[in-house]
Amino acid sequence: MAMEDFSRHQQGIIKRFYQNQEAVSLQRVAELVGDLYLAEGKKRLKIWDQVEVALAKVGLPADQIAHLRKLDRADVLAETVQRLEANPPAPKPKPGEKGTN
Repeated sequence: MAMEDFSRHQQGIIKRFYQNQEAVSLQRVAELVGDLYLAEGKKRLKIWDQVEVALAKVGLPADQIAHLRKLDRADVLAETVQRLEANPPAPKPKPGEKGTN
């Protein structure tokens, strides 16, 4: 469905959703930190899978994500989330997107 099929109001909502996707993903990682503290075994592995996906959406490099998973420590992940909240990584330019508006 093309953007022309949506009203101007709906287009604005869609654009804001995608502009805030990194912040939403970072919030998701913060929520998963608490789950990691409590999880064991297979459940812990599933949570780490979710953390990896969310951190990739935030823009954290894959090697750093792999390092965090290898450490498997919720406290280190919590520190990383705090660091990312204070200083988020620069957004990647989207295909076909020109510099700043």
